[in-house]
This record gives sequence, C-alpha cells and structure tokens, in this order.
Amino acid sequence: MRGRALLVACLMLVTAAACGEEAGPSDSLVARAVASNKLTIGIRFDQPGLSKRTVDGRYVGFDVDVAKYVASELGVDEDHITWHDSRPSSRETDITSGITDLMVATYSITEKRKQVVAFAGPYFDTGQDLLVRLRSTDITGPENLNGRKLCAVGGTTSAEQVRDKFAQAVQLVEYPRYQDCVTALLAGQVDAVTTDDVILAGYVAQNPELLRVVGKPFSKEKYGVGLRKEDTEGRAAVAKAIQKMISSGEWLDSLNRNIGPSGYRIPPPPQVTEK
Repeated sequence: MRGRALLVACLMLVTAAACGEEAGPSDSLVARAVASNKLTIGIRFDQPGLSKRTVDGRYVGFDVDVAKYVASELGVDEDHITWHDSRPSSRETDITSGITDLMVATYSITEKRKQVVAFAGPYFDTGQDLLVRLRSTDITGPENLNGRKLCAVGGTTSAEQVRDKFAQAVQLVEYPRYQDCVTALLAGQVDAVTTDDVILAGYVAQNPELLRVVGKPFSKEKYGVGLRKEDTEGRAAVAKAIQKMISSGEWLDSLNRNIGPSGYRIPPPPQVTEK
C-alpha cells in the first residue's frame, strides 16, 4: 500500500527534477502524503453517525472511516492524520488556502463548487429531507412549512431551496451548527430542520423517542472528497481508494455500524468516477 504511493511519488519527483522544478507544497496530494507522512483532513466534529468528536477525543463515523481509508491508501496511517473542523461556509477556503489536504465533510458535489475545488467520488448518494418532532404528524413534506420556522446551518442552501421551491412563506432560521438547530427543534423554537437525510438520521438515533425524519427526500446529493482543483493525480488516487473501499466491503460495514442503528435505509454504492 505504502509502496505503491511511494512509487507514484518518486515518479512524480523524477519528472519534476527532469523539468528543472523542485517539489513543494503545491505538488500532488500523493507526493505530499509520502514526503511528509501526514495529512490534514477536514471533517465536521458534530454530526453523529458521520463525523463526530467524542468526549474522550476520538473521531468516529462514516465520513471519518472514509477519510482514514483514503489516507491509508495514500500511505498515511491514522496516527498521522490531523483532523480539522470545517464548517460548511469555510470548506472551499480550507482547501484552497492549504489548511486541509482533503475534505470529507458531507460535501455535496456541485458545478459551482467544481469551479473552485476538485472532487473525487462520489462516495455516497443522499437527498435533502426534514427533521421534525415525533408528534408533528402534520408535517409530511416541505410544502407544509408555510408560516412555520425552518432551521438550517449558515453557509448551506438547504433552507433557501425549501423556500424557493416549496413554501414561500416559510420563516428561515440559521445557526452555526446542526446540533444548534436540533436543540432549537427539541425546545420548540423551530418547527423543522433541513439538510441531507443521512445527517438527520444521526440525530434521530440520539433521540428516537422525540424526533423523526419525514422520509420523503426532495433533492439528490452526491458526497465527494474535496481537494485542490488542479490536482488530477491526487483526485485519481482518492477515487481509486474510494472504489477499493466499496469493493472490499468496508464501505458497507462502516455504514451498517455508524448509520444502521438509526433505521436509515442504506442506498447502494455510488458509481465512482475520476472527473
């Protein structure tokens, strides 16, 4: 595993030397991983089932497992990963500024984002849904939210999509983190929370007697691993690692372990591409 990454990096370094160039921080992710034996990976610290920092300082969840697997395929073991808490509003900047080498943070692939960063994957298919209180049986979809308060995280477009397409009279509320939205929902300060259904499922697993996901997704989202825009070598290596995780069975094992307990219906593996 590490030998393959080293071979690729050596070939890249030889090519650079032949052209009179010196390898540096802007080189491919593959070369940087081998040269430094470390990676900084952006995740979220507050998404149960996907990526969460526990009280004892561990990082657990499906996104974390994907990040560890990719890093391992690049020759970097878990002990040499630095985890960075990347909020939705800072993900592109975290990548382009070099704060992170990779972004594995429920990061939906969009054409707008592809103008700024590159994506490898997708590694998961999901869709936008609503989280409501268990007794709010009258909310059966986004069209029921006129005159109600809908919470989403700043820096996302989830709430605006509900307002623009389904309920023009909805009242939008923003918080920095999904956990803040969930707390407001439990306290009766908002009527629903919206984001991808797999994220919402993690909060249901924590409060199954109080919360439910409506269960009618109204968008299609594909999560990708974000990295620097021009890094075609790195993108290909990450895509190959994702495909290997899927074919090995570790992809499904991680989902069953982290997301399965919520009752969420796990979708089939996505079709991984390198573009």
